[in-house]
Amino acid sequence: MSEEYLDPVVVGEVIAHFRKQRKLSQEVLSGLSDIGRTHLSAIERGDRKPTLETLYRISSALGISMSEIVAEIERRIR
Repeated sequence: MSEEYLDPVVVGEVIAHFRKQRKLSQEVLSGLSDIGRTHLSAIERGDRKPTLETLYRISSALGISMSEIVAEIERRIR
């Protein structure tokens, strides 16, 4: 049985996709979600994985549910 891991690059791409779709800069989204811009940048690059709390803050700031983000991640990894 092979172990599977969630690719942090895909997670970052999805978050960046929704951010750009809403025409928000990283600075604006980080401010709305109360996380540092460098932290958000690292997440979008796939250098860091967001915690559930961070994902919740980002999704709330984007005006979408966490499940929408997760569904898009799942769609891209299949």
